[in-house]
This record gives sequence, structure tokens and C-alpha cells, in this order.
Amino acid sequence: MVHYVLLIVCAVAIYLSCEWFVNAVEWLGKRLNVAKMAVGTILAAFGTALPESVVTLIAVTTGATAEARNIGVGAALGGPLVLSTVAYGVTGVALLLKRRKQRGPARSGGPPPGGPGGPQLGDEKDMRRLAKDQTWFLPIFMVKVALGLVAFAFKPVLGLLFFAAYAVYFWRETRGGQNGEDDDEELAPLKSQRGAASPATWAVVAQTLAALAVIFFASQLFVKQLDAIGPMLGLSSAVTALLLSPVATELPEIMNAIIWVRQGKTQLALANISGAMMIQATVPSGLGLLFTAWRFDSALLWAGLVTMASIVYLLLTMRAHRLTPARLAVAAGFYVVFGLGLIPLLG
Repeated sequence: MVHYVLLIVCAVAIYLSCEWFVNAVEWLGKRLNVAKMAVGTILAAFGTALPESVVTLIAVTTGATAEARNIGVGAALGGPLVLSTVAYGVTGVALLLKRRKQRGPARSGGPPPGGPGGPQLGDEKDMRRLAKDQTWFLPIFMVKVALGLVAFAFKPVLGLLFFAAYAVYFWRETRGGQNGEDDDEELAPLKSQRGAASPATWAVVAQTLAALAVIFFASQLFVKQLDAIGPMLGLSSAVTALLLSPVATELPEIMNAIIWVRQGKTQLALANISGAMMIQATVPSGLGLLFTAWRFDSALLWAGLVTMASIVYLLLTMRAHRLTPARLAVAAGFYVVFGLGLIPLLG
């Protein structure tokens, strides 16, 4: 019973701290004068993915056995899988619920604009940007999976290339310029300085770091509760590690997306997910290549294939300018496929 209570408490703590985090990170982006979308792809994504990367670093460098170090390899595959399926899917569902609530009594009886899935998520420029992020991610991820299937002497050195790939992405995002439409959008008051029209920089930084600290510790406690609850539900440790734990570690990104959708900032929500995916595809992978054998078993390979299938689906939908909340929600179905595929692999 205690584990279930702690699980709920941690989930609430993560959500509330994410509200403080997104509030602070928007002000931080304004202080650093970065492009609006870079707030999502760089600042928010880096902040929420950093704790997970630290966990991966500790696992691959201090693990007493090869099996312990390979936990970091699993995390490097699980993160992108959850982001490309569950995170996008939950965002789509949140958009559907929000738009249904907005239509409410005012619904005229006709179908929503853009078809049964609702209007597309952004104009042609937005779709090009979203597709570009996925185009960056897909080849990097494919190389990452391919390296898990082969062995050669200088493979660890290739880990440095993944760090370089993220450095290039970081440079592109921060140099991307402002979007031009909502640059002067009034931000909500900083929660720790509600009475200040323009909060002090130290308060912005302090709130960002404090929220991240709560997110980090609450997320780790959340994962531990899942590890304890899994066997109670009759789930093996392998299923818990591959199916439930990755969702828990990506919970902050999912919460950020829900909060931004609720605030009407859909593009920031999607940018946060795509930016976190780029970090998860590069930084943990680089660490894994440098400090482990980086060899995949059938379950990890299956995770990689499902992730690529989800990204191909999203990329094709974005390039056709047909991305709607309903089609975005479909991405969550790929995680269901992943779970079903684990049954024969781990059985």
C-alpha cells in the first residue's frame, strides 16, 4: 500500500514541479534571448533530460558488472522509445480533450475543421520545422541501433561523434532566430516573484534549479516504486525495466507537454519532446558507446525498430501536412505494439 501512495505522491510532485519549471524556463529563455522554440528544444529538454543522462553516466561508469553497466544501454533505448510514442501520443490526447472542452456547448453539430482528427497542428512552416527535427533524429538513431548489432575495435571512439551531433543540433537551434509571431508574448508572472512584472534573474535561475531538483528526486523515487509494484502485479523484472521504467523516467517531458498544451502553447510542447529525443539519441548513446560493449539483445533491438517505425509514421504525416491531434495520439499505439512484442521475446 505504501508503494502505491508514494507513486501517487511522486506523480503529483513531478507535475507541480514541472509547472514551476516551465514557468521559469520561459523566463530563462527570455533572459538568454534564445529563439522561442529553442526554449522547448534546448532549455526545457536539456533540463528534464539531464537527470536521466546523469543516471546513465553513473550506470555505465560505476557499474560493478557488465550487466549493471548495460542498464545504461537500456535507458539509452527506452528514452527515445517512450518519447516518440507515449509522449507524442499523450500530447495528442491532451489536445483532443482540450479542443473537445473548448467546443463544449458551442458545438454546431458539424465535424471540426481539418477532418475527424481536428485541425492540423500548425501551418506549413510549423510542419517543416517539426519534420526537420524528426529528420535529424531518425538517421542518428538508425546509426545508434546499427552499432548495437556489430562489434569492432574502435567502436567506443564513435561515441564522440554522438556528442558532436548534439553540439551541431544545439548550435542550429540557438542560432535559429525568433519565430516572429509570438516573440513579444507576455509571460505569466514568475511563481516565486508573482508581484514582479520583470522578475530578477537570480529568482528565475533559482526557481529553474529548484524545480529540476524536485523533478530529479521525485522521478527516481517514482521509478523505485514501479520496480517494487511490478512484481506485486505479477510482472517480471525484465518487463518492468523495459516497459514501465522508461515511462517513469520520461514523465517530466510528458508533464511539460501537458502543461504547455493546457496553456495553448502546442508548438512549445512538441518542441520539448523533439528536443528531448535528440538529447536521448546522442548523449546517453555516446556514454554507452564509450563505457560499455554496446551490444543489443532481441528486446533492445525490438525497442529500436518500434521507435523507428513511430518516427517514420510521424515524419510522413508531418511532411504531408496532415498532423492532427488524433493522428498524433496514434503514436501511443506503437508503444502498445512494443509491449505486445515483448511477450514472446521475454517469455
